[in-house]
Amino acid sequence: MNIRIPKDWALPESAVTAESVYRLRNRRDFLRSLGLASAGLLGAQALRGATGGFPAKENELYPASALKPTPYDFITSYNNFYEFGTDKSAPKDNAKGWKTEPWTVELAGLIRKPGKFDVNDLIAKVGGIEERVYRHRCVEAWSMVIPWDGFSLAKLVTLADPLPEAKYLKLSSFNDPKNVVGQRTAVLDWPYVEGLRLDEAMNELAFIATGIYGQPIPNQNGAPLRLVTPWKYGFKGIKSIVKIEFVAQQPRNTWYVMAPREYGFYANVNPNVDHPRWSQASERVIGGSFFAGKQATLMFNGYEKQVAGLYTGLDLGRNY
Repeated sequence: MNIRIPKDWALPESAVTAESVYRLRNRRDFLRSLGLASAGLLGAQALRGATGGFPAKENELYPASALKPTPYDFITSYNNFYEFGTDKSAPKDNAKGWKTEPWTVELAGLIRKPGKFDVNDLIAKVGGIEERVYRHRCVEAWSMVIPWDGFSLAKLVTLADPLPEAKYLKLSSFNDPKNVVGQRTAVLDWPYVEGLRLDEAMNELAFIATGIYGQPIPNQNGAPLRLVTPWKYGFKGIKSIVKIEFVAQQPRNTWYVMAPREYGFYANVNPNVDHPRWSQASERVIGGSFFAGKQATLMFNGYEKQVAGLYTGLDLGRNY
């Protein structure tokens, strides 16, 4: 008898969108049900995906069992990507035509196997991509549910083979002010930088996304590689990664440098620690009405069992 024991963080089958509607092995029918089976989405991007690991294989340990996913149009038109503008809708328009192929990612620092990799070669080296459905919680107190395609960050760490002195990952995005409108302003100190402890990066939930809804991730959502750590606020999810450096000291991530009173290094979702300017006890669900779409914020965004042990001994009211 073949008994499959799902990961305990996987959302229950009772909450999943009907299989006849959401089954990524049948993406064309699924996308058509969302009104996405247009020449634009299933044309050029589908061709891009042919060299980026698509179609993704379902990992049976991480089944596509989730709360009803947020519609694709919301995910791709309501997001923060200050490189392309500070309004939620700006990135979708401003990122059009921005070149993300070819794309090179550098692994550097305290590792035994440094190098620069074409993104498609990197995907092949880590064994291809898989499908996962995660909750997404923004520090601004709104949320989504996103079906990601990508690979475990732990696989990339293993590929780099860190030295014992490596305690953190420093992740950097691109710097391209000639072609990217937001980087011609001083709204942030470019390029965008984020960081994780090495044990956070090795956690089973930490993920590098290469797609959404079974298609290559759009420019406005962080093409071609984006960090996803679903127990943390969304700004930790650095987009369009060009370098991952293994370091001994905690890196100074962009938002901590810009606003240390508001944004801590950890950025773990915590309903008991308010933002200095608003409550974190509840969240507005994108796709619902402003009032009817609110729900209670879950500790660690609902992934407490999987990640709480990473922070044993820390005062989460101070180390936020």
